[in-house]
Amino acid sequence: MKLLDTDETILLVTGTGIAAEERDRPLAYWLKGEIDRRGATHPYRRGIVVGDAWYLENRIFQLNPAITIGGPGVNAAARELSESLPVVHSEEDRVFVQMGTSGEAPKVCLWGADLAATARAVQWFASDGMLTEMLDRLWRPRPDGGGVYV
Repeated sequence: MKLLDTDETILLVTGTGIAAEERDRPLAYWLKGEIDRRGATHPYRRGIVVGDAWYLENRIFQLNPAITIGGPGVNAAARELSESLPVVHSEEDRVFVQMGTSGEAPKVCLWGADLAATARAVQWFASDGMLTEMLDRLWRPRPDGGGVYV
């Protein structure tokens, strides 16, 4: 049985260390709830929360749109992606939102100087239209009314 679609399913990637599991994973599940709600009844229009080690070891899943949560110091996937993604929003050198579409699937890094700043990055991304923009790009309907573009 197919569990995800590389065009529609969004991976939410957190670090796998204890601090990241305790602090960033709850933020990832909150954002997953927002994505799942907007995906409605479409089976692959949803988020899946995974660890950075799993994401980096399974290159096939790097074809999926991905949102890393937690900074480069605690999330190896964020460390890899943050080097190439432009900063689209920052606040006082504490809150960072990086986003790019370079090539195939959109990639986003949400992080901050501490837990409160990371939470602010996640909240800003979800409420300021960036998540909506990402989902609109990914989940647009086909002209014939069936499915989505692939």
